[in-house]
Amino acid sequence: MSIRERLSGNEAAAIAMKQINPDVVAAFPITPSTEIPQYFSTFVSNGAVDTEFVAVESEHSAMSACIGAEAAGARAMTATSANGLSLMWEMIYIASSMRLPIVMSLVNRAVSGPLNIHNDHSDAYGARDAGWIMLFSENNQEAYDNLIMAHRIAEHKDVQLPLMVCQDGFITSHSIENIELIEDEKVKEFVGKYEPEHYLLNDKEPMAMGPLDVQPYLFEHKYQQANAMKNAKNVILEVSKDFEKMTGRKYSFFEEYKMEDAEIVVVCMNSTAGTTKFVVDTLRENGIKAGLLKIRMYRPFPAEEIAKALSKAKAVAILDKADSVSGAGGALFTDVTSGMYINGIKVPAVNYIYGIGGRDTTSYDIEGVYKDLQEIVKTGKTENPYRYFGVRREK
Repeated sequence: MSIRERLSGNEAAAIAMKQINPDVVAAFPITPSTEIPQYFSTFVSNGAVDTEFVAVESEHSAMSACIGAEAAGARAMTATSANGLSLMWEMIYIASSMRLPIVMSLVNRAVSGPLNIHNDHSDAYGARDAGWIMLFSENNQEAYDNLIMAHRIAEHKDVQLPLMVCQDGFITSHSIENIELIEDEKVKEFVGKYEPEHYLLNDKEPMAMGPLDVQPYLFEHKYQQANAMKNAKNVILEVSKDFEKMTGRKYSFFEEYKMEDAEIVVVCMNSTAGTTKFVVDTLRENGIKAGLLKIRMYRPFPAEEIAKALSKAKAVAILDKADSVSGAGGALFTDVTSGMYINGIKVPAVNYIYGIGGRDTTSYDIEGVYKDLQEIVKTGKTENPYRYFGVRREK
């Protein structure tokens, strides 16, 4: 029997951490993720968990402490946002290259400067090539569910990579929604006990971690890391199936919303999917065959599966809540279109940069995207594929 609650996204993340009961949590406060370690610290102080909570002097130190704990054989977690993730920059690469399955709750926020504490995906996009598995969450329920699944994925013997669970700052992190929690004992059984094969405190296997790795070795180690990321695809599906058996809630690489006969499709991540579903329902009522592809698993990137899902569309719009400042579209756009090209899918595709710094994204904005797609289908012309919506322009 699930437990019905009303929680913010940050509360949901903290409760997931409580139920997981990690050995170590190290964190430094930064808006809008501050509440996660704050709530969790109360569970430590009142004895609800037996976690060692490490209050550090910076996010760099938080990830360093997680690396040390995980290398020693402990299960470690943390949470951060934006500039906090940036300050971890050196250490997030070290965590992944040392194959340490640390789990992090990343509450997405614009990276400075200028200073902005509101939501976009510039922090996650900045770390997309750092070797971390990346799961995105449309709402509070998904943020909670992804965290419950995270250790099973990251700690799998064929993976052994760190994992971040993303949710949108303030939009979900501070908004209260109805949520179904899993009973503590079921979570404990599902997540399982962490039993690493190799760790520093194993006196039967003296070892070093993070040594100098020069020309004869680094390439091969990075190749192994890349293969582990590929392995994560099947593991994510396996864990998601076990999760569905326990809860009835189904997850995969992405969600296909009314895609069976969709002619015009929007591809997006996180909370924007909720607004887009509303628009799709409205357009469907008017006989317009609109659909949504909501990306859940951004790393590893399911290029082949996405290409197949979009193969029957007549026009596609990929939405990026951060600008790569490349002059050639955002990160999700380049990943999706690359996957389509490599897999021989020739569907007109356009990119929209939107929502930077927490700029509101309304149903009218999304309707405008679908209208543009209808025009592309009608005329057969894409014209400028690199677009923006919601930005004020000089006249």
